[in-house]
Amino acid sequence: MVGVRTVAQASMPTVAELDSVSRAAGNRIDIAERIGRSIFATTWSAQVSQISANEIGKHLLIGIRVWGVKFHNPMTRPEFDAEVAALVSRAFAAAPEAEEIDLWASVPIEVGKGVVVSGDLAKPTTRTVYSTSVRRGQKPQAPYWDQDWARVAFKSGP
Repeated sequence: MVGVRTVAQASMPTVAELDSVSRAAGNRIDIAERIGRSIFATTWSAQVSQISANEIGKHLLIGIRVWGVKFHNPMTRPEFDAEVAALVSRAFAAAPEAEEIDLWASVPIEVGKGVVVSGDLAKPTTRTVYSTSVRRGQKPQAPYWDQDWARVAFKSGP
C-alpha cells in the first residue's frame, strides 16, 4: 500500500531461545534447537549442557547431556530418575520424528597444567557417570550408574 508506514518492532529473545541455539549440536541443528526451546523453558535441577540431533539415513537420534555436578537444587536419586524421564518425554514431544534419545551425565576430570585437551593427543576432560538410551514408547531401562558418583551426588531421603 502506498503511503502506509509500518513500524518495526524488536523483541528480546528468551533465555530458552538463547540456550537452545548455543547448546545445540549435530547435523540437524534445527531439531536440536526445537527440542532446546522446549527443554530450556524449564529450569531443571541438573544442568542441561547440550542437546544434539543427528540424522543417519532415515534414523533420527537425539542426545541430551547434563552435568552430574553443581545441581541447581539438591535432589535424591529417585528425583534424578524422574527428571531424566521428564527430559526424555519433553524431547520426544518436541521431536515426534525421533526414534531414540540418549541421555548421559558427565563430571569434569581435573587435568594438569599444560596437558593437551584437544586434537589427536587429547586427554579427556570429562567422564560419564550416568547414561541411558530410550526408544520411543519405552521408559528409561537399566541405566548405567557410576556407583561412587551416585553415593556423593544425591541427598538422602525423600
